[in-house]
This record gives sequence, structure tokens and C-alpha cells, in this order.
Amino acid sequence: MYNVRINLEYCKGCGLCVGVCAKHGLYISDKLSPLGIRPAAVRPEVQCTQCRNCCTICPDAAIEIVVKPQVHGETSLAMLSEREKP
Repeated sequence: MYNVRINLEYCKGCGLCVGVCAKHGLYISDKLSPLGIRPAAVRPEVQCTQCRNCCTICPDAAIEIVVKPQVHGETSLAMLSEREKP
């Protein structure tokens, strides 16, 4: 299972990620971030396919996809070796 994390300190609410999500799992929030902007947010009911389009297009590197193993907690895909990537 993959989860998308959006760093609210980096996200400026440009919406580029919303337009490229293949599953329409991202949207621009109605709530303001601590920086006073409407950031991107994740629709929890949508399963991420790990296409990484959102990570690639984000100009501020505000998006991270994490793998959620059942036993060991969360592991960032960036931390996995090529052999361990799904």
C-alpha cells in the first residue's frame, strides 16, 4: 500500500499535482496551511498507484510517496534500494 504525503511547509498550492494524478487522488484543500495558502491534499479513499507523476511535477519537492509495510512502519521509497522497490 502506498501513501502520499504533502509537506505543508513546501506546498504553495499551485495545483500541478492535481492535474497529473492518474487516480484523481489529489485536490486543492479549502483549508489554509500554516503559511496561509490552500495546499494540495490527498483523498484518503483513493489508492495511490505509485506512478510518481505528482512527485515529478512538483516544483517544490513537497510530495513524497511512502510504502506502508504491515509490521515495520513507514519507509520512504527514496530510502529503498533498487532491489527492494516494488
